[in-house]
Amino acid sequence: MIQVEKLQKYFTIHHLNKRLKAIEDISFTVKKGHFLGIVGKSGSGKSTILKSIYGTYQPQAGAIYYESEEFGNINILSATPREMIHLRKYEIGYVSQFLSVMPRTTAFELVEQSALEAGMNSEQAVKEAKETLKHFDLDESLWHNYPNYFSGGEKLRLNIARAVIKKPRLLLLDEPTASLDDASKLKVRESIEKLKQQGTTLIGIFHDLEFMEGLCDEVFTMQKAVVNAVES
Repeated sequence: MIQVEKLQKYFTIHHLNKRLKAIEDISFTVKKGHFLGIVGKSGSGKSTILKSIYGTYQPQAGAIYYESEEFGNINILSATPREMIHLRKYEIGYVSQFLSVMPRTTAFELVEQSALEAGMNSEQAVKEAKETLKHFDLDESLWHNYPNYFSGGEKLRLNIARAVIKKPRLLLLDEPTASLDDASKLKVRESIEKLKQQGTTLIGIFHDLEFMEGLCDEVFTMQKAVVNAVES
């Protein structure tokens, strides 16, 4: 499904005339329907990998080959803006710790819009949005409020709901359980397991190693830059 080859990314600090290395010589492959967990200390470049796959970072070297339903085997690093917009809208989902949305858009409208983008009709989108918001225990009193009034945990659950309702072919998870309680983590785990059963490929970063247990098929360790299979 996705093959990362010798990825390299650095950031330039212009006023200091310095380059900071984010990732170097990163390579791995993820099979369709598998879950790759990425582990490593803070600052090791885990999020940089996900942002490079999603196209929000442009690495200086390497390649990211993704088996797209629309475009076939495409190198994300050389994809056009139009191709990336299509991939983000229909094929690749991204969940971060932070929620960035259009102002004056309610929580329900955000999830409903994601469902519509996935190709559902209006009636189905409303039904799926209600079920998804309920699954993540977002109180109905919040559905028609603006997310900027939500707590950190509520924003994170909304962010996850927007991503999973689309049932993407590839889902990138950047510490999606960072500020969640145990009950909410369980809801996220249930959704991930369901997506896996439906054939979604996943790449995720988790500091909670217990959460990852039994979910991941392989684990990529940043310090060693190697993939290890997880025993079932």
